[in-house]
Amino acid sequence: MCEDCGCREGNERVFSDKEHSHEHAHRHGDVVHTHAHPHEHAHEHAHDHTHEHVHEHSHAPRTVAVEMGVLERNDRQAAENHAWLAARGVVAVNLISSPGSGKTLLLEKTLDALRDKVSCAVITGDQQTDNDARRMMGRGAKVVQIETRSACHLNAEQVRDRLSEVVDEGVKLLFIENVGNLVCPAAFELGEDRRVVLLSVTEGEDKPLKYPVAFYSAGTVVLTKTDLLPHLDFNMDACRSAIRKVHPDARIIELSARTGQGMDAWLDWLRRLV
Repeated sequence: MCEDCGCREGNERVFSDKEHSHEHAHRHGDVVHTHAHPHEHAHEHAHDHTHEHVHEHSHAPRTVAVEMGVLERNDRQAAENHAWLAARGVVAVNLISSPGSGKTLLLEKTLDALRDKVSCAVITGDQQTDNDARRMMGRGAKVVQIETRSACHLNAEQVRDRLSEVVDEGVKLLFIENVGNLVCPAAFELGEDRRVVLLSVTEGEDKPLKYPVAFYSAGTVVLTKTDLLPHLDFNMDACRSAIRKVHPDARIIELSARTGQGMDAWLDWLRRLV
């Protein structure tokens, strides 16, 4: 999981820099230290075979303990986020996909279509830049950007810190555009009511089988960029079959945000949510 690849430390730094709290940074620092220590040990003894076996036995319990702690803390905050949103009558949709699948374009077109019909708000996450937020501004919805730096997903605490900023009175639908990644975002609840995974036809029909957790955790799969099908060797039947193998009851919506084909099914589903 991403707790092992270093993005958890990236999340911790975002919190510390944002809050400027020595106490907060120290609390998360303890967690980081616990996780990082075995890796430091491995580096020091990389060529000492007498310690290799001991390291293997000591590393796993530490890693599992930290991983469980991170996820449990995140799940608690996600539950609080969900309760906060529910109390205000807001439905949250968490959008997950690989980079370049068309999340931002889909949201642009969605905000345009729902303007003056359903009051929306957007939290968008990227490692760097506010490009996506700027693209969605001026479309009738308040938009805030979270830059995660080295982290490859949003987490519930980051979302919590932006909820009161983006959810005004009357908002009914909150879109959370996660960082482009089909792996780590699937492990972190944010307080959403619905999770949607996007897959563009340019990515290949086998992605649901390669990244099953993301597709299993999402009740709705949106197949994007269908206008490109005439130019690709993409097997739509094989893709649908792959999705069903991972999530037999998944709702599948096929669309092109660029041409508008299939957008009615997506918009109708969103209206029913609220």
